[in-house]
Amino acid sequence: MTGDLGTLAAIAERTGGRVIGDAAVRIARIAAIDDVDATALTFATDERFLRAALESRAAAILADEKLVDPAVTYAKPIVAVASPRLALATLLRALEAPRPSGPYQHPSAVVDASARIGTNVYIGPLVAIGERASIGAGTVLAAGVVVGADARVGAECMLHPRAYVADRCILGDRVVLQAQAVVGSEGFGWAFLESTLQKIPQIGIVELGDDVEIGANTCVDRAQTGITSIGNGTKIDNLCQIGHNCRIGKHTAIAALTGLAGTTTIGDYVQVGGQSGFGGHLTIGSRAKIGGGSEVWSDVAAGATVSGSPARDHRENLRVQAYVRRLPKLIERVEALERSRASDHPDEH
Repeated sequence: MTGDLGTLAAIAERTGGRVIGDAAVRIARIAAIDDVDATALTFATDERFLRAALESRAAAILADEKLVDPAVTYAKPIVAVASPRLALATLLRALEAPRPSGPYQHPSAVVDASARIGTNVYIGPLVAIGERASIGAGTVLAAGVVVGADARVGAECMLHPRAYVADRCILGDRVVLQAQAVVGSEGFGWAFLESTLQKIPQIGIVELGDDVEIGANTCVDRAQTGITSIGNGTKIDNLCQIGHNCRIGKHTAIAALTGLAGTTTIGDYVQVGGQSGFGGHLTIGSRAKIGGGSEVWSDVAAGATVSGSPARDHRENLRVQAYVRRLPKLIERVEALERSRASDHPDEH
């Protein structure tokens, strides 16, 4: 990322850090260790990365203050901060491109006369807004966004290109839908009747709380009846599937390629690793942690950490994996014992 972040002194003030070395050094860009030059600030979250950063071409380093020894003279200036990740987020916001601002409506947009449009809304090319829909103040609808009939989108939302909010679904304030995210797709409801699949109508809605973010190409199914809900501050990564009637609490993070079967309930502050799968009608307690690639087939207690296939207590899963790695040698020993026994007792065979 390029721009002008000013001097290290200014960066330290902005991030709540302190400068070790020349505070007058100016920074033009932020870069990872493999992409630095003499204008760049790079970052280090552990000792290995700090050593690599000190040997790099970077102008300066953003580092965890726990890594910095006050008795050492470093080869490069360092901005020591309590949390490099949070400090990095603060700095990157200064380099982020500004989003479009309204009031603006592209000539190709189709907005139903009954729709309610707030102040300073940006409506991009080929946007479609249905009957009686409402769009909150300051919201941005990028190219190709579709907002269905009677849907409600809150204030200061950002809907990226081709995001879809289906009929009657509700978005809170400051919601972000990444490109081609779908909120309110039909739930996967079918029943066998006389050896054929018969569709069960999905007549519920989806409701997203404030500050929710839904990743690109993620689908959140509307409820069969009632509500599929996602609580305030929850973030869902790209390419996830949230089934009908799921309920996800507040400030939960779900990484990419995760799938929730219908009627899964996930509590508050839960962390879900990528490529995890959840059977339906499960309850995951608040502050639980689900390891990447887990297959969750039963309820998970609040505060528990699980992993594996099927998901079990994380430490138990690590022990199982250790045993599995030892199986080839164990099999070799058993086969050797059997051969030895057979040679000692040939009459038994």
